[in-house]
Amino acid sequence: MTAGFEEARRVADALLFEGYVLYPYRASARKNQLRWQFGVLVPPSWAEAHGEHAEQRTECLLEPRRAGCLDVELRFLQVRRRTVERRVPGGDGWSEVARLDLADRVLVPWDEGEEERVELRIPLGQLAGEGRTLRFDRPCGVAREPVHDQVGTGRTVGRLVRRSRALAGEIRLATEPLPGPYGALRLTATVRNMSEWAPEGRESDDRAAALPYSLIGAHLLLGLPGGRFLSMTDPPEWARTAARSCRNEHTWPVLAGGAGRDDVLLSSPIILDDHPEIAAESPGPLYDATEIDEILSLRTAALTEQEKREARGTDARAAEVIDLVDGMPAEVMERLHGAIRGLREVTGERPAPGTRARATRAPGTPVAPPAGLELPTGPGLPWWDPAQDVYDRPGQDTVTVGGRLIGAGSRVVLRPGLRRSDAQDIFLAGRGATVEAVLQDLDGETHVAVTVDGDPGSDIRRQQGRFLYFRPDELDPDPACDEPAREGGG
Repeated sequence: MTAGFEEARRVADALLFEGYVLYPYRASARKNQLRWQFGVLVPPSWAEAHGEHAEQRTECLLEPRRAGCLDVELRFLQVRRRTVERRVPGGDGWSEVARLDLADRVLVPWDEGEEERVELRIPLGQLAGEGRTLRFDRPCGVAREPVHDQVGTGRTVGRLVRRSRALAGEIRLATEPLPGPYGALRLTATVRNMSEWAPEGRESDDRAAALPYSLIGAHLLLGLPGGRFLSMTDPPEWARTAARSCRNEHTWPVLAGGAGRDDVLLSSPIILDDHPEIAAESPGPLYDATEIDEILSLRTAALTEQEKREARGTDARAAEVIDLVDGMPAEVMERLHGAIRGLREVTGERPAPGTRARATRAPGTPVAPPAGLELPTGPGLPWWDPAQDVYDRPGQDTVTVGGRLIGAGSRVVLRPGLRRSDAQDIFLAGRGATVEAVLQDLDGETHVAVTVDGDPGSDIRRQQGRFLYFRPDELDPDPACDEPAREGGG
């Protein structure tokens, strides 16, 4: 398999087990009554009746170059339904129970997830035209694990019974050439649940009945040794039209395998940026990314001993979380408090000579004084004096947009960028706006503060200095305005 798969799996594992078991990590907690939300491919019969989906579709662009084959790895969880049985006293029989108390844990019924992989290496030439369809199956099974009264020793007091159901699926792969001289291909990869199970009676409205026949957290890793995939969020100019025409359903492909690599693609049920990575400060999987690691760790450490026993008995991964937090060194906990990345004070990078730096903020918020500025010192005097800061005069700067000088008072049309804008900004695409100020942050990036036409709160926004901010390449000059902004303001 492609060398970058190992690095990509670290991120893929976080996706595979996202929401697997939520704080407080007990089966009895209400948060853990409704599970398996991401990348779930249900049986076709359930999908048709309940509006969920049985397949996911990935379309991406690639340049074969020297590549002769495509590596494919489908990963998902298969549900194993676990029940608890107690040994009948004085006999060899077993009786199913709702709870089995042990010295170190409390065992209860629970749905476990077993990781499954389907690995393929297919010559690219076989994917042209109709492509290839490959079916996979997972048989049903029953496994029994004895439970002793003490870990590793003692008499057998019960057993765990794990049952998995038969499921089937298929992967369809096909390529088609893109027009033009670049020799690029469009790859379509479809994963579909083909399980024949159909609900009966009370199962017809019970999602839990469908889960053992489902692919949970399904995602694809694609490798192209000797070739490269094109970014779907930032493709080359010549491939932008083709990238926009790609159809991705219930999944999103991003470059993976480490920074700088383009021979590995991760198609994820959770939308990510290219080259995603696990934060270096993360102590380990906590399975509950809706929480902040620091807060989650502190709350987990505060669980009572009885609650920790229940968590340890719920699932082996929940037990690992409890042990991880209980044994976490102080210096690791301190790292969770926050990290600074990309600041010049850390990297040593400095602006080019003559570059003016301005902080984007509401008026009156202090910023670091510019180099060489003499400020008064002494008791009762502020460390920053806006009256002396010649750089802190919002509305005095301009920036060139579309060949025009734009400054305070200029009229513009908003063109929010899909990659870096707040999702709400997309609804403002094509709206007219008035420039209130042109600002620079401490990294030298230019930002344009605007108020949107028709916003009834514009006057209040101006009074409070609360604006919407866009980069210059997210704006067009308003064609209805012929007069460009003057240097030094509107």
